[in-house]
Amino acid sequence: MYFLYKLIAGLFQKKQPVRAMKYYAKAYGFLKGKKDVGLLMNMALLYDQTGEYVKAEEKYNEILRINPEESAAYYGLGVLFDNSRQFDKAISCYSRAIEISPRYSKAYFFLANIFDETGDKSKAIYNYKKAIENDPGYFWAYNNLGAIYEEMNQNDLALHTFKECIKIDPYHYKALFNIGVVYEKLGHRDKAIENYKLSIAINPSYPYSYLNLAVIYRSAGDFTNAVNVITQGIDNNRDSSFLYYNRACFYIHMNMLDESFCDLVKATELSPGLIEYMKEDKELDPVKEMVKYREKWH
Repeated sequence: MYFLYKLIAGLFQKKQPVRAMKYYAKAYGFLKGKKDVGLLMNMALLYDQTGEYVKAEEKYNEILRINPEESAAYYGLGVLFDNSRQFDKAISCYSRAIEISPRYSKAYFFLANIFDETGDKSKAIYNYKKAIENDPGYFWAYNNLGAIYEEMNQNDLALHTFKECIKIDPYHYKALFNIGVVYEKLGHRDKAIENYKLSIAINPSYPYSYLNLAVIYRSAGDFTNAVNVITQGIDNNRDSSFLYYNRACFYIHMNMLDESFCDLVKATELSPGLIEYMKEDKELDPVKEMVKYREKWH
């Protein structure tokens, strides 16, 4: 029955995790189950997936009592601590997983993420590079590494790194977007436009591609195209307040004050925090002179 329960649980694991857990629990009831690292690992993963984090931690620790050199259990604990923002504990667990399994690319990746988020860019770069070294097809390691280079204004390195993403996945909207960002910073306006348009074609639901493309047109004084792009973005991203806000700013330059006011209403309904920012925004001064603006926000 022990092996039957494990088999049934495995069949349900992906689509019906709660049902799978019932059968894993039955298998765990056997003495053999309490010593089966594979079974305990599956239980820990399911507990994590279903939000029972304390039980997940218990199962990973059970595994380590059986085998103190089980790197996957340290990695699993690292993920739990990472998600609860206990970064010191997460770093310790990821580092231990790497110490046991020096080619553990995912452990390097998530360790890099923590250093990236906490501002230690040199350690983040080192660990993203180690993730790539051990898994040359690791798209997100290249992507995140490129983002650090771009943030540090090492734009040639960023462009090279994002192009590695494209070698792995030629049609990934985020890589194309990021390449657009770097080309824009380097002054290659046409290439930036091309990549933003490709990003939009692949994923119309990513609002920042529309924003960045529209801003290029705006900077060239082409407010008609800027509005057209933002409008397309709004059509595909109805809840993106910053798209409405930016279109409101563009309308100012086309003397379309009523349209600008309507967009400000929508933007601030979606993100009330924009109200204070809007009040300080000098670009919106023509709208602020309207009676309906003063009635609504004064």
